[in-house]
Amino acid sequence: MGSLLNIGSRALQANQAALQTAGNNIANVNVPGYSRQKVVLNTVPGQFSSAGYVGQGVTVQTIQRNFSEFLTRQSRIAASAQSADTTRSDKLRQLEAVFQGGAQGLGASINDMLNAFSDVASAPTDMTARTVVLTRIDETASRMRAASQQLDDLQTGVTQELAQKITNINSLATSIAAVNEQIARTNGTGQPPNDLLDRRDQLIKELNQYVQTTSIAADDGTVGLYIAGSQELVLGTNASTVALVSDDFGDTRSSKLAIMRAGVPNTLDENMLGGGEVSGLLRFQNNDLNEGRNLLGRLTLATTGAMNDQHKLGLDLNGNVGGDLFSPIVLGTSNVFEPKAPAALNTGSMSGAAAPTLSVSDRTQLVASDYEMQFSGGTFTITRRSDGAVFTQAQVPPGPTAGPDVIAEIDGLQIHNPLGGAANPGDRFLFKPFSTSASNISSMFSTPRALAVASPVAATMGTANAGSLQQISVSARSNPISPAALGVVLTFSNSNTYSRSDGMVNPFPTRFDGSPNPLFGTTDFEYIPGQTIEATPGVSPPAEWSLTLQGTPAAGDTVTVNTNLFPTLSSGNATAMMNLRDVAMFDGAALTDGYAGLISQIGIRTQSAEYAALVSSSIATNVERDRAGVSGVNLDEEAASLLQFQQAYQASAKMIQVAQSIFDTLIQNLGR
Repeated sequence: MGSLLNIGSRALQANQAALQTAGNNIANVNVPGYSRQKVVLNTVPGQFSSAGYVGQGVTVQTIQRNFSEFLTRQSRIAASAQSADTTRSDKLRQLEAVFQGGAQGLGASINDMLNAFSDVASAPTDMTARTVVLTRIDETASRMRAASQQLDDLQTGVTQELAQKITNINSLATSIAAVNEQIARTNGTGQPPNDLLDRRDQLIKELNQYVQTTSIAADDGTVGLYIAGSQELVLGTNASTVALVSDDFGDTRSSKLAIMRAGVPNTLDENMLGGGEVSGLLRFQNNDLNEGRNLLGRLTLATTGAMNDQHKLGLDLNGNVGGDLFSPIVLGTSNVFEPKAPAALNTGSMSGAAAPTLSVSDRTQLVASDYEMQFSGGTFTITRRSDGAVFTQAQVPPGPTAGPDVIAEIDGLQIHNPLGGAANPGDRFLFKPFSTSASNISSMFSTPRALAVASPVAATMGTANAGSLQQISVSARSNPISPAALGVVLTFSNSNTYSRSDGMVNPFPTRFDGSPNPLFGTTDFEYIPGQTIEATPGVSPPAEWSLTLQGTPAAGDTVTVNTNLFPTLSSGNATAMMNLRDVAMFDGAALTDGYAGLISQIGIRTQSAEYAALVSSSIATNVERDRAGVSGVNLDEEAASLLQFQQAYQASAKMIQVAQSIFDTLIQNLGR
């Protein structure tokens, strides 16, 4: 009877624990990170008797947490990758919105500006047409500045988000270390602290939303967390702090994540961070946003530079040489960076005020990129950051027209050593030629008369010409033009040969088809319709002026190149300004296609990021579903368990009632 009462009591307690556990599961069904629990029951060893072992009931061994280490780890990794891809994709869509198309876009403004010169070319003295040109120029400058400001605003937003997420990482790391301490204290009880384990797993999951971690369990029940491969963020009950630091060159627009060790930042490799929102933001800031800024800067520098140079080759209505249409972009010290502490500083004399400088040698060869120069063993290499291409000193020699202080020429840029300083091995320089090009661009004047649309040089056909010779264009290559280059008369001896009154000797040993030139070394030149005739043939770049003719000349026909005597009636430079539309300027594309190329490059990045976000989101959803299938609470199952354990509880209570009845009967019989 006593054994029956004990068995019933144990059964009652076991089923009560099962009911309580099922109820706890139902209560926590919507709690993030909660893992379903179940009661693990064990049979109490039977008591020996002459009739064999008599059962002694049941006991609760433990409350088990349904948990898969593998699925939980995979879920964290997948969710972390999703966070990085989604964050970068969202920011790229914002970047894409900066460079809008259509009539309100920067590309339309550039096209309208160049097309406006056609009306001036038709009516060079029309003040209304001239005013429209100046309005278009001002509108283009305004849109360039607006795009640059939007990029700065986007940068500010990214910086603020990064700061907030870094704070969250440090807070979560501290919380995980605190939970580690609580778990370690319960390690000697022999029973798992399920709620604390759930709490820690949830905190780690939230941490992986910001930065991907690797977890390693310790013997005392604590978990160590590592980021960027092997850098400990949480070790036992101690948590390190992370911070954002500028790159080696002190560029705040290119920050990195670092773990602080005794107050000193230990910079982490961005490529090792893996997933997490911080990784996505850093990748966007340091790569995508930087490329967008460089693309805009290159477009601004090349377009405004070409416009300014061509405008200076013209004359205004007052006969004055044209000035800058846009504020000139001069590459200076703000485009050159040296390493900042705690990075290793430059030690050579080529630093500080004697640091290298930049200039543009050929704007048609510009690449939207930053460049890093590093010295080693008496030579240097230059890394183009946009694609990682590395060039040795021998691969980037100064061009034939470079000045004596030029030490390298790459992608249309010249690197100068103006003070002749020497660099030591390990010295480095970062060149950012386009980072601020569009920030302060503006139109330079607003007087229609000052628009220099007339050419300082003109070509006149001989009055006695009998052939069909016609002028296509005549353009100045310098302004003013030296007297020696003017008054040149081209006299045609037949339909394909001419001589020059300046006595110029034919400098071309081969013809344009590569065959030997029979006129080489003589004073005769071959005439090919549509081919440019230059003031100083064979010289690169061609100087003074260039002339293009078409048609078939007759023997004795002449063309005279001289000063333009009627600049107010001329519009040759307006035509040249308009023709800039077709100049191959951006990676071989025409100037007017430069903005379309910019949009295309940003669009490709955005499309790729959106696809990556879609794929990683699908993977994360599937893995989380698998994890929830093991650890999640199923209300239907728990409802069935409640009925099962309720019946068992009632049966246990009935067992105790039966034992009590037997005990009462025994007492009554003993009293007789």
